[in-house]
Amino acid sequence: MSTLALPEMTRLSESGVDFVNEPYFENLLKRKADSGQIREIIAKAKNKEALDIEETASLLNADEPELIEQIFDTARQLKKDVYGNRIVLFAPLYVGNYCVNDCRYCGFRRSNPDSVRRTLTSEELHEQIENLLKNGHKRLIAVFGEHRNYGPEYIANCVNEIYSVQVGNNSIRRVNINAAPLSHEGYRIVKAAGIGTYQVFQETYHHSTYARMHPKGTRKSNFMWRLDSPARAIESGCDDVGLGALFGLANWKFEVLSLVAHAVHLMKHYRVGPHTISFPRIRPASGVTIKEVAEHDVKDDDFLRLIAILRLSVPYTGLIVTAREPAALRKTALGFGVSQIDAGGRIEIGGYVEAGDAQTQALEKEQFELGDIRPLDEVVCQLLDDGYIPSFCTACYRLGRTGEVFMEYAIPGFIQNMCTPNALTTLQEYLSDFASPKTKAVGEKMLKQEFDKIADGKRKFEILDRIERIRNTDERDLYF
Repeated sequence: MSTLALPEMTRLSESGVDFVNEPYFENLLKRKADSGQIREIIAKAKNKEALDIEETASLLNADEPELIEQIFDTARQLKKDVYGNRIVLFAPLYVGNYCVNDCRYCGFRRSNPDSVRRTLTSEELHEQIENLLKNGHKRLIAVFGEHRNYGPEYIANCVNEIYSVQVGNNSIRRVNINAAPLSHEGYRIVKAAGIGTYQVFQETYHHSTYARMHPKGTRKSNFMWRLDSPARAIESGCDDVGLGALFGLANWKFEVLSLVAHAVHLMKHYRVGPHTISFPRIRPASGVTIKEVAEHDVKDDDFLRLIAILRLSVPYTGLIVTAREPAALRKTALGFGVSQIDAGGRIEIGGYVEAGDAQTQALEKEQFELGDIRPLDEVVCQLLDDGYIPSFCTACYRLGRTGEVFMEYAIPGFIQNMCTPNALTTLQEYLSDFASPKTKAVGEKMLKQEFDKIADGKRKFEILDRIERIRNTDERDLYF
């Protein structure tokens, strides 16, 4: 794998403007909530209509317990209506942690002398993938530091290598990317490698906080270059983009409003919003003094509330709660609209081989501390016990149901005719090939329950046929 310098920061996207209007946002968040208006907004959300910035602000300003509970109830219903009881699973894969930036909250920042710097060799990358495949993973997000070693061609080469690895009947079917913002040409290069979602977190949308957290003289100090990154990606053919903010740096309500504003901006200019939104809370990291950077601590109750409000505001956007959060909180968050979680993840470079399922962490080798380091099988079993279908589906991305096309399927609800069947077949794959006896028993019970819910007809016959073929033959990857 070659190494290239990072691309020069060239032009912004055609829509390249700073849409984070702080005075306007802060004024909205000072308004007294009107109970009648909030109930009207909740009713609109129940119809699966996306909310605008002012409507989102009204939900954020709601402080009556009755109204907050109505928001939670609506989020629960939207989760069922749009996503059913599926939870998509993926794993993070840290490829390299060299970084030119000096973000105050990050263990990988360049001034941290305790951070263990490393980039996986081709052989080590293969070993990591083989280990992930042996445990049943099919979806990854590959993570790279911002450094000259990790240019777009290097990322594309890594993606191609990941896709080339096969263990038995299993291979990685989708590789998402979490890496530095790229130019238009850079995005075209990584798109050609067959990536899924390209994810760039703004970290914080609050201008002065952003400047304080990202010192001058680093690439990341350019607020606008980062803010415009998803738009450039879409213009370059990457129609699945992921947004996110690191909660705790600025006021959580401001960050939620900004994330929705970002989604509105993309929808206005490109007719497609973000594929996913993430909302990680800041966690301890090597060489980081949390009290100095986490000036706006987000309590658990507010964290659950922001998830529910995001579900109402962007009903067709996937919401990701990461393993930064403890298992008990993640379990609660699933009911309020979360549709994706990472499971069985290691965030040390080389961690899947060198640490395996060990329930310990080496902070000097990680970007931050995890809250949930349970093995994949334990997470799958817990999801099944709680009535969820663990899904490893990647069909939409390989059949071109992405971006605006995905919205055309998702908005009328037709996507469930494909997603639920695909969730069931990928669950059967996991049960047949990787599950522990306990997980297999619970999973087979879940499959029967879900199959019995499907109306009689051609699709039900097709699902049963594919499940039986997976159980009784070596056939895999049978999707709708």
